[in-house]
Amino acid sequence: MDVPYTTKPRPDTGLYNAKLGIWLFLASEVMLFGALFSSYILLRVNALEGTWPHGLLNIPIGTFNTFVLISSSVTVVMAWASLKLGQFNRFKMYMGITILCALAFMVIKSIEYKDKFTHYEVWFNDPAKPSIRGHIEVPGIEGNPWFMTHKKLADKKIESIKIHPDPKPKLASAKQEHGGAEAHDGHEHGDHPPVQEIKTSEIKRLSAFVPAHSTYFAIYFTLTALHALHVMGGAAVMFYLWGPGAKMWKTDPERFTNRIEVSGLFWHFVDLVWIFLFPVLYLL
Repeated sequence: MDVPYTTKPRPDTGLYNAKLGIWLFLASEVMLFGALFSSYILLRVNALEGTWPHGLLNIPIGTFNTFVLISSSVTVVMAWASLKLGQFNRFKMYMGITILCALAFMVIKSIEYKDKFTHYEVWFNDPAKPSIRGHIEVPGIEGNPWFMTHKKLADKKIESIKIHPDPKPKLASAKQEHGGAEAHDGHEHGDHPPVQEIKTSEIKRLSAFVPAHSTYFAIYFTLTALHALHVMGGAAVMFYLWGPGAKMWKTDPERFTNRIEVSGLFWHFVDLVWIFLFPVLYLL
């Protein structure tokens, strides 16, 4: 038995079933991300003055990733238009570029995540001493350690660490936060301060830029990781349609074209979410 309305629109909605289904699904997604955005706004508005971090994300990388996703939205439309014109080879090319853009986004995002997992802030027992942000050296660990904490230092009986502080921004408007730590990315950098050796006994808290660091990073990772899952899901579907699923073009081209349109609608939504995320998390 054939599934009804896979190519022809339903008389009651004017849409074929898959298109109606994707719009209903996207409506639920809007509610999901809308709730998370609302939570972010409430947390930020109610944060104490001077406690909300700024400038901790890499704006050039975020900008490039925005360009990558917007480009992929264009190519997925070109892929669908190619099918409407009966140009299957061009569809393969444009859809292939879209998939590569999705992979490029994920690779760049993973590089950005790795930098956060090895970037630290150190708070001191002396409240008069401002916290320091930078990369650390831990005796016995080669390279930049991941997810190091004060407790791990104590468990390993490490007496001191070295920190390479972030460069101080040249911009006069760069604000000091968290009792003195200064903005890192997204500003014009000045000279690097000298490497400092810090005794473990002086450290009150040590945290990488992970969800445990602050409310800001908790919601940053929640929003961006959820978005990344959507990117991977969309890329997997498009890869199937580009590869083994493309054989439907020979047997039912109209239905296959509709599938590309539906996957494209989802991809546009993924792009739209990022266009909201980028300024909210990186710029404001």
